Amino acid sequence: MDGLLWFLIIGGLFYVMMRYGCGAHRVHGHGAHEVHKRDGGPAGNGSGGSEQIDPVCGMTVAADQGYGKMHGGTLYRFCSRSCLDKFEAEPDAYLKPASARMGGAS
Repeated sequence: MDGLLWFLIIGGLFYVMMRYGCGAHRVHGHGAHEVHKRDGGPAGNGSGGSEQIDPVCGMTVAADQGYGKMHGGTLYRFCSRSCLDKFEAEPDAYLKPASARMGGAS
């Protein structure tokens, strides 16, 4: 009976700490991504934007979604693992023509 009482006391303290203490940030959706927002965005390339363009397919990717890959000191975001794999196989093939593709070539 004594063990059960201590179990309930410790459980109650744990609940209070998670509800109102440091754990409360996670419960209310304020995880590690908030730190990145204060530091100028997780992109690390100084853009400060919350979205980037996938260099392989051209799709817009939110900063907290998809896959990321550092290349040449810049973080690139990818919509899928397939696009990331294509980029890893030939990064220069997707970086150099990117300005030509954006320039309106159909």
